Amino acid sequence: MKASELRTKDVAALKKEVTDLLKAHFGLRMQKATQQLTNTSVLGKTRRDIARAKTILAEKKGAAK
Repeated sequence: MKASELRTKDVAALKKEVTDLLKAHFGLRMQKATQQLTNTSVLGKTRRDIARAKTILAEKKGAAK
């Protein structure tokens, strides 16, 4: 997901996005542990998406104060 797409969302939507990404990342980690994940690069992409969403969420919270 691009940062420009995340910047258009409000704080509640960003929190939901982070939660969804964390759940997806957990599922991918479990697939990797059970040898079911064939494309391991998805783990890194998901981790970067989580970081991107958390960064924009922090920016929005800081701007609101």
